[in-house]
Amino acid sequence: MINVVVVDDEAPAVEELAYLLSQDRRVGRIHRAMSGAEALRALEEFPVDALFLDIHMPALSGLDLARAVSRFTRPPAVVFVTADEAQALEAFDLAAVDYLLKPVRPERLAESVRRLCELVEEPSEKPELVTVDQGGTTRLIRRDEIRYIQAQGDYARLHTGGASYLIRVPLNDLERQWASGFVRIHRSYLVAMDRIDRVRLQGGKASVVVEGTELPVSRRALPQLRGRLDASRVRPL
Repeated sequence: MINVVVVDDEAPAVEELAYLLSQDRRVGRIHRAMSGAEALRALEEFPVDALFLDIHMPALSGLDLARAVSRFTRPPAVVFVTADEAQALEAFDLAAVDYLLKPVRPERLAESVRRLCELVEEPSEKPELVTVDQGGTTRLIRRDEIRYIQAQGDYARLHTGGASYLIRVPLNDLERQWASGFVRIHRSYLVAMDRIDRVRLQGGKASVVVEGTELPVSRRALPQLRGRLDASRVRPL
């Protein structure tokens, strides 16, 4: 169960979000704040796991407040709740757990609470978040949800368990940025190491099975793949 602070300079917005959160059994105490200063006082007085922050507030904006609490010894997680899609990249830089657009849909709020509960249960490691666009809406996904990545020209398609997202980053750049945890298996594919079920060698061709999806392994990439998997549970059949 998580304890939260809802921060917004508009009282109706505070009450609406507080009501939605109160319907979730995973949420415990819900504190309300109408400004960044009130939120800081709540953090001093009560144990708080997460902040639900509006971005545009007078005096101390939601982004400013997120920067301030990031310097705490044990900072609370942050979820931005806003009508402004344009601030998603800056929110990503501040390691926000999620970015909800107003009006908040209950199913998206439930997903944010799920992520927050996972963080509270495993506080030692914060997930790396990736900004993606889906149907004109900006959202954040966890990097550890990505199974594999497929090159599409100057873009890359991120495949998760139940969806895929196109981002404007070449696969070569992602290979360098995500060298820890991902391995290049083909000019068109980058695969999460911990998602590989098995490696198949058949008829002189190699492939990997990633949670039921079979992907080709090029001859050039096979030695590197074998080396990366040498100490893992995955072995070629």
